[in-house]
Amino acid sequence: MNDVFSALENLSALKPEQFETAAILKKAMTAGRKLAELKGLAASMPNDGILINTLAMQEAKDSSAIENIVTTHDELFKSDAFPEMGNPAAKEVRHYIQALHIGHELVTRTGLLTSNHIIQIQAELEKNRAGFRKLPGTALKDGQGNTVYTPPQEPDTIIALMRDLEHFINDDAVFDADPLIKMAIIHHQFESIHPFYDGNGRTGRIINVLYLMQKGLLDIPLLYLSRHIVRNKADYYRLLQSVREGDDRAAAWEEWVLYMLSAVEETAQHSIETVTLIRDAVMDYKHRIRDNFRFYSQDLINSLFQHPYTKIEFIEHDLNVSRLTATKYLDALCKEGFLEKRKVGRSNYYINRELNRILTRDEAKAPVVSQ
Repeated sequence: MNDVFSALENLSALKPEQFETAAILKKAMTAGRKLAELKGLAASMPNDGILINTLAMQEAKDSSAIENIVTTHDELFKSDAFPEMGNPAAKEVRHYIQALHIGHELVTRTGLLTSNHIIQIQAELEKNRAGFRKLPGTALKDGQGNTVYTPPQEPDTIIALMRDLEHFINDDAVFDADPLIKMAIIHHQFESIHPFYDGNGRTGRIINVLYLMQKGLLDIPLLYLSRHIVRNKADYYRLLQSVREGDDRAAAWEEWVLYMLSAVEETAQHSIETVTLIRDAVMDYKHRIRDNFRFYSQDLINSLFQHPYTKIEFIEHDLNVSRLTATKYLDALCKEGFLEKRKVGRSNYYINRELNRILTRDEAKAPVVSQ
């Protein structure tokens, strides 16, 4: 077989029944249950903006790490509070968060996930308007620099394939199967078309969660597969390529779909744990602040948990109070151990100790916050 593979799945040739193996159906059922549990738990949060903001940062960090754009939680949280001070990697991660928010708004407003939406998401992610590839020359290489896959090169072919994928995404009559199985197929097809010069991997991972929202499996963008992928990166790329090579296409497809379904199940379980911890922390802060401070408000709690590292300007804006008043509130909360005050340049920022602990619990070198 040649070193350069140009195989691309013909979506119209796929039949739902070829994905109805016992292993796939069993895994789809268990993954679907976990996803439903996560959806229900998220609905119990009084403010879903807390989850959208904090978990989007987690996804952005992990998805960017797959592309070797590496930053720490500390750098990312500082970039959230002080965008102008972020290092290049943290700024790239912030672009991912903004692209995710744009996609969330588009799918919520239209109920569709179209090629034009995908172009808008990628444009925000890469901060350019290049659109789909118009020039040949794109090839995917392995770690030794060898070309392992050549995606479609002609602009008209790319447009036609993306139009076909758009139809596959939005018209269930084309392929009537479990949405989780379809998500796995969609992701493989998008990554194989590789329609953009840059940002295909991260755009594809945003498409995953937006598709689950579109199909009603999630109400908000909450399930992020990048954590699983970054921990199983070699298998991810191996299985993508295995389907393209086509030696045993049926077996390769089954292994790929099972990989993605396992990612959904394991990521949903981790997200359930994270959401539960955040919910409990929100309630703990709410009760203790309400019992001890006259300035308690639900807006204060929401603000403190939407930003792992908050600052005076956030409280000013969210509570509509003066800078002096916001400073007094934050300093009072520091004295009682809810927050920890730090300094960057001439500005102060305040770490939500419990939220920081929850979000960094998986990071080997999490920023140390004294207790």
